[in-house]
Amino acid sequence: MDKYSATVLGATGLVGKALVNQLCADERYESVTCLIRAPLKRHDYQDPQAKIQPLVIDFDYLQDYQGYFSVQHVYCCLGTTMKKAGSKKAFRRVDFEFVHVCAQLARMQRATSFVWISSIGANAKSKNFYLRVKGELENAILTMPQLPNAAAVRPPLLMGERDDQRFAEELGLKLSKWISPLMQGPLAKYRPVTANHVASQMIKLQVF
Repeated sequence: MDKYSATVLGATGLVGKALVNQLCADERYESVTCLIRAPLKRHDYQDPQAKIQPLVIDFDYLQDYQGYFSVQHVYCCLGTTMKKAGSKKAFRRVDFEFVHVCAQLARMQRATSFVWISSIGANAKSKNFYLRVKGELENAILTMPQLPNAAAVRPPLLMGERDDQRFAEELGLKLSKWISPLMQGPLAKYRPVTANHVASQMIKLQVF
């Protein structure tokens, strides 16, 4: 069996944790490099084979860590909220600029494939700022030359316990529990999903 190496950005988030745990359990992977802002909480991860290689970095200087993108698979789970970012400019800095730089570094280091988290409804022409940024990012990455194996997952609301409280998402999840049974056919894609579901989708999009 061929062995693969992966680099994960955003490993401490809801999806990032689920993704890293799935990669650790996947026999195809021999190493999982996690580029992070703060040290990992080891109790969040099941890593019996010691695959995880954590590295605390300064995301304002991502280019300084380009060597860590010299892997087969790059996973980007970076993302924030308007409340946490504090401004549209700061939000775009994380959700567009950081992710775009990661894609550029994956291309420069000839990673086999690059997968990141977008959002359902992403549209560069949307009047909604969040969805517009996500859409602009999709356009920027998917048209990037010499990065043929790039793919985005577009989840709706995510179910799971977060370290930070997100009132709007929590309200949306409570409401969705009542209307989910009615979400049939074209509306089924708007049903809330788990972080594990999104993580497994990301792995399926990689090129093995």
